[in-house]
Amino acid sequence: MLRVLIGLVATTFVVSLFSDVRFGWGSSDGCVTASWMNGSSTDTSTLFPAREGAQVSAIPEYCPADMDGHQRMFSVLSELPSALLLIGGLILLNVLLKSAAKDGVYTLQTAARVRMLGWWLFAGSVLAEIIQANAQAALLDTLTAEAPYTAASWLDIWTPPYLAILTGLGLLIFGRIIRGGADMREEIEGTI
Repeated sequence: MLRVLIGLVATTFVVSLFSDVRFGWGSSDGCVTASWMNGSSTDTSTLFPAREGAQVSAIPEYCPADMDGHQRMFSVLSELPSALLLIGGLILLNVLLKSAAKDGVYTLQTAARVRMLGWWLFAGSVLAEIIQANAQAALLDTLTAEAPYTAASWLDIWTPPYLAILTGLGLLIFGRIIRGGADMREEIEGTI
């Protein structure tokens, strides 16, 4: 089932790169939402009525009328890292599960593969989010003079991947536990 999922994810991603259909990999129009730039006025309250005591904010979304090569590259870079992280993680998980089923859970090889998956999620998710935020900030710079490409602009867009970081750290710890179990298993087999 995992191999089918890997194939499906990889196929839909490749199709989304070469067509306008996106299968959940982001918007094909290259739009960037600048959530830190917001405001409210009587116009937004008129367009979007709210109950008593609530205020309506307008958050701008910048979209290119016709994407040029640089904008298309930034748009693809804002989607590609997370897709590669997902596909790579599924492949590493598949290898880990096959190895654990064949050789057993408490082996040095399984411990190493669990740690590799942990590092993939921990470091890869942070790197993917940084690349994507930089690409979106660079794309936004091509769409408005109000948000020039600076460290502050990509930090405004960047969302730390807390769940992936914590999962990666958990796998690193679990890999260390498995290694300890594998060492004890080798000691027991050596004394018997």
